[in-house]
Amino acid sequence: MAKRAPTPVRFDEAVAVRLAAFTAAHPGLSLSSAANLLIDEGLRMHEHPGITFRSGPTGRRAGLVGGPDVWEVIRALRSARAAEPDLAEEALVALVCDNTALPVRLARTAVHYWAAFPDEVDAEIKAADEAELAAERAWQREQELLAR
Repeated sequence: MAKRAPTPVRFDEAVAVRLAAFTAAHPGLSLSSAANLLIDEGLRMHEHPGITFRSGPTGRRAGLVGGPDVWEVIRALRSARAAEPDLAEEALVALVCDNTALPVRLARTAVHYWAAFPDEVDAEIKAADEAELAAERAWQREQELLAR
């Protein structure tokens, strides 16, 4: 667990009301942990223009403004690298961007974010891989049951 530094903060009344509403909409978060989360995300967005954060089944995760989640881009780049190990960097990025209609600048934004927070992005990729494998196994069992 990360060491926490007590930091007194005074919020404008309107900000405090919105923070309380955010906390109420996200069970399990305290006012302090919600403030920490949102400040951390705000700093990350400041440090990595083009990044936003979204809520979803796996919690909040980094995404590209106007694009997919960061983990999706990184997984696509890894897949392309595995399929085409000899491609130069520019060609690899171009391949993924051509196949996904993702602008190169967004792919680069995802790579820069991943380089700063690899464990977080890699955990999202692992969770997605596991969910896809579980769904495929369930589908195979259904097919076995229903096959003639």
